[in-house]
Amino acid sequence: MSRVDVDVELLDRTPRVATSFATGVATGPGRPGARGELPARRLVLPGVRQDLPRLAGFCEVTGGLLADTVPATWLHVLTFPLQVRLMSARDFPFPMLGMVHVGNRMRVHRPVRVSEELTLSTWAEHLAPHRKGSTVDLVGEVRVADELVWEGRSTYLVRGDTPPGATAEEVRTDLGVAARASGPGRQVALWRLPADLGRSYARVAGDANPIHLSALSAKAFGFPRAIAHGMWTHARALAAVQPRLPQRYAVSATFVKPILLPSTVVLRTGGPGLEDLSVTDREGSRTHLSMQVDGPL
Repeated sequence: MSRVDVDVELLDRTPRVATSFATGVATGPGRPGARGELPARRLVLPGVRQDLPRLAGFCEVTGGLLADTVPATWLHVLTFPLQVRLMSARDFPFPMLGMVHVGNRMRVHRPVRVSEELTLSTWAEHLAPHRKGSTVDLVGEVRVADELVWEGRSTYLVRGDTPPGATAEEVRTDLGVAARASGPGRQVALWRLPADLGRSYARVAGDANPIHLSALSAKAFGFPRAIAHGMWTHARALAAVQPRLPQRYAVSATFVKPILLPSTVVLRTGGPGLEDLSVTDREGSRTHLSMQVDGPL
C-alpha cells in the first residue's frame, strides 16, 4: 500500500471533519475536478499524540478494552479526517456525500502503543469501473518515526453508470471480501443497539454523516431510520475477538447491508478460529458485515 510520484501536502493540525463535510456539500458535483482523475497528492500529518479521553470513549462505545496498545480500528479513526479532507477537495472527482463505504482492509505490522507519536498519511488510488458505478480506494498509513506500523484501505462505491469504454474484464463486481463461510455460522454474541448509537459513535470517531445521527436526517437520504456506522460494526466485531488476535495480522471487512437503529444483531463465526466472522440479524438470514482475519503475517 504505497504510492510514488505524488505531491505531498504537509498538514500542521488534524482537519476538522465538520468543516470538510461542509466544503464537500458546498462544492458538490459541479466541482472543477468532477469525473476527472484522482488527486495526485498525499496528505501527511506528523507529530500526532493520542487523545486518551477520546480513545477511552471509543473503546467504551465499541466494546473494547482500554490498554497500553490501541485497536486497529482506532488508527482508522485517526486517519479518517485526512480522508474526508481529500474527498471534500475541489479536485476530487466525486461528490463526497454520494459515496458509500463498502469495504475496509487493515494490516497491523505490530501493536501501536498509546504513548507513541504517530505520522499519519492518506491518498486516493484504484479508481475502477463497477457494475453499479465506480469504486475508489482511500489508503491510510500510520508510521512511528520511519517504521510502518499500520495500513488501511477503505473502498467506496459511487453509484451511477459504469464509465464508458470499460471492458467486461475491467468492471469490478466485488465490494471487498466475500465470506468463505457457508450458512449463518455459530452465534458468538448478541448485541442490542440503541437508537442513539450513531450519535455516540460520531462523538468519538468524528464521522457525523447525517445518515447515522437521527431518523429525520437519515430519511433525507432515503433511509427509514438512522443506520449504524459500518466502522462501528467493524470495530465492535474486532473488539469481541481482540484477546485472540496475534501481534501481526490482516483483517478485511465487507459492509453488506445497513443496520437500522435501534436493532438487535448477532456476531457469528463460521468455524473454530477467527478466519470468518459475520454480523447478522437474529435469524441469520440477513448479513450486515462479513469479516475475515488472517494472521500472523
